[in-house]
Amino acid sequence: MSQPQSIADQTSATMADLKTGLTFGADSKYFRATTAEVFAAVAADTSVPHAPKRTPALSVAEKKLAVRNALRYFPVERHELLAREFAQELTIFGHIYMYRFLPSYEMKAHPINAYPAKCPQAAAIMLQIQNNLDKRVAQFPRELITYGGNGSVFNNWAQYHLTMKYLAEMNDEQTLVMYSGHPHGLFPSHRDAPRCIITNGMVIPNYSSREDYDRLYALGNSQYGQMTAGSYCYIGPQGIVHGTTITVMNAVRKYLNTDEMAGKVFVTAGLGGMSGAQPKAGVIAGMICVVAEVDEAALDKRFNQGWVMEKESDLEKLVARIKEVKKNKITTSIGYHGNVVDLWE
Repeated sequence: MSQPQSIADQTSATMADLKTGLTFGADSKYFRATTAEVFAAVAADTSVPHAPKRTPALSVAEKKLAVRNALRYFPVERHELLAREFAQELTIFGHIYMYRFLPSYEMKAHPINAYPAKCPQAAAIMLQIQNNLDKRVAQFPRELITYGGNGSVFNNWAQYHLTMKYLAEMNDEQTLVMYSGHPHGLFPSHRDAPRCIITNGMVIPNYSSREDYDRLYALGNSQYGQMTAGSYCYIGPQGIVHGTTITVMNAVRKYLNTDEMAGKVFVTAGLGGMSGAQPKAGVIAGMICVVAEVDEAALDKRFNQGWVMEKESDLEKLVARIKEVKKNKITTSIGYHGNVVDLWE
């Protein structure tokens, strides 16, 4: 009987894969599955939430351009298979994520010394990228989206592999230049220069509407990196807990004319990537925070991570619980699986 891999063995295998990288599509292991098998695996993967289908308004010519742009990462001998597959992916999902190239290893931040890097700055960037794509962290990890529905780390999985390969090769006199997930390459610099220069979504105002974003993202020309998704430094709700706490406390002082927080009920909605800060801020302030969330998976995630202390789906039981903790001035946070309108009414 084969023995399960130890954590050290798993890390070693992951690091070897990172060092090899996609090798411009030459690694045969990524081509063993048929297109049908690739899409079936995505559909069957219920371990993580998936991004909803995108609906970019692309012309026939733009759809062809999107496929051509995606093929630039691969040798010509791979184009016949991938061109058909990418065209289907664009039709089915509204974007070319390149699901075929999902890494086989578990995506998470490893100890920094484990990364196959030539300088510690490169290893740190590799760690941050993998942390942003960890399924415990990212909103839609298979679609490379960390938070906010559109906060992308990369445009597709080829960019991930190629970037990690560049980082494995980088020395401390080189700089990696990134634009909207696309690695331009390693450029000569010096020890005191940034190891990585990143820009995302560089468009002019006349071409910055939602429709423009949808089109440019589908074409592989641009991505919206939010503040910390495309810059590889997402830290989740903790980054805004302090400001949210101050805001909530000042709201009580301003509108209720008191410094007494106990027994006050703070009703809000949304438990997405950053919104775990709301119930945590309410608890820090000493209040009762009730957060409505229609997505049960999002609610469960924040509850399991400790951002929400209680959860309830029955409105009558919820109201009874709110009355109880308010009367007894018990500090808590409750996630309600339902619509905030129903809660308010």
